[in-house]
Amino acid sequence: MVRKSYGPRRGTRRKLRAKTPFRIRDYLRTYEIGDRVNVVLNSRERMVHPRFYGKTGTVVEKRGRAYVVNIRDSKMMKTIVLKPEHLTKANA
Repeated sequence: MVRKSYGPRRGTRRKLRAKTPFRIRDYLRTYEIGDRVNVVLNSRERMVHPRFYGKTGTVVEKRGRAYVVNIRDSKMMKTIVLKPEHLTKANA
């Protein structure tokens, strides 16, 4: 028998499969403070916990190349730091 895995990437194989080719424009995107962004994790790079995949949040500040994003997770507001390759602009 195989032991069940309880690692941080458990149950994410389909979610984190690389769907798009590597694009430079993903790394060069810029966002303004107050922009609404979607979290779309790029599995080729370091990333936050997969529970934040598909969440929408607001850009609060910029730290170096990364952005600080406030996201509502259940009833709590959480702050995560993401690089632009893990973010896309929200539609509305």
